[in-house]
Amino acid sequence: MTSDLRLMAVHAHPDDEASKGAATTAKYRAEGIDVMVVTCTGGERGDVLNAAAQADVDEHGLLAVRQAEMARAVEILDVQHAWLGFEDSGFPQGDPKPPLPAGCFADLPVEDTVPPLVALIRSYRPQVVTTYDELGGYPHPDHVRTHETTMAALDAAADPSYRSDLGEPWTVAKVYYGHQFTKARVVAVHEAMLEAGLESPYADWLKNWSDRHDMFPRVTTRVDASDYFDVRDAALLAHRTQIDPEGQWFAVPLDLQKRVWPTEDYELVRSTVETTLPEDDLFTGLREDAS
Repeated sequence: MTSDLRLMAVHAHPDDEASKGAATTAKYRAEGIDVMVVTCTGGERGDVLNAAAQADVDEHGLLAVRQAEMARAVEILDVQHAWLGFEDSGFPQGDPKPPLPAGCFADLPVEDTVPPLVALIRSYRPQVVTTYDELGGYPHPDHVRTHETTMAALDAAADPSYRSDLGEPWTVAKVYYGHQFTKARVVAVHEAMLEAGLESPYADWLKNWSDRHDMFPRVTTRVDASDYFDVRDAALLAHRTQIDPEGQWFAVPLDLQKRVWPTEDYELVRSTVETTLPEDDLFTGLREDAS
């Protein structure tokens, strides 16, 4: 039985839940496991990356459009969803970078961003939580703050002395960082595309990789979610402002992806249950207790 198992995935913006681990969440939903996606901000300072969506944004505003996109993605993934309600920080650019907007998610002290997530953890009571590593997956200030907020909230949620008004204490059994864009994966897909006589969308990315910090060398857990890559892509396409259907996200044929890299990859960073690494399941060590 899996009906007593629950997964919470904590993300920075609408669309992150679709580009990072969506096939995993779809796989677990198909098994009957409950999944809640938590979105920390509304994405209102993001860019419109698909010109076809600009008219909707001009009419309704970016925040409202992204909220509607998120609702469609939630329906596709068949997950529960909660907004933490913080303001998108935007991605500061320039040298030196400008200060963050006052009151945005990454500008607030962590002690102010933790309580609403503690309340969700205590009410939903997940055994497994996934989020980003200490670098945020990439150095967007909201992604880094999502990591900081999640890790602090996990400690606070388990602490009986912290804010009894937010619910009964709850200790999450397993915590993972998602690592969906390792260099090894990008290289494998890139080379497979070239071998198939196809143009790789990753050529420039790899050419400049030396300028990037290889943030994801620590995979411990590979979940074969290839049967749900189509669900992942459908959820991603729901975020029309962020995704060009003709862009690089969809340049690699699904059958090639499934053959070359059928897993979504994670790093186990906390566990209160015994497990043996490497794993192929985020719920290793927990299924027996649930049944």
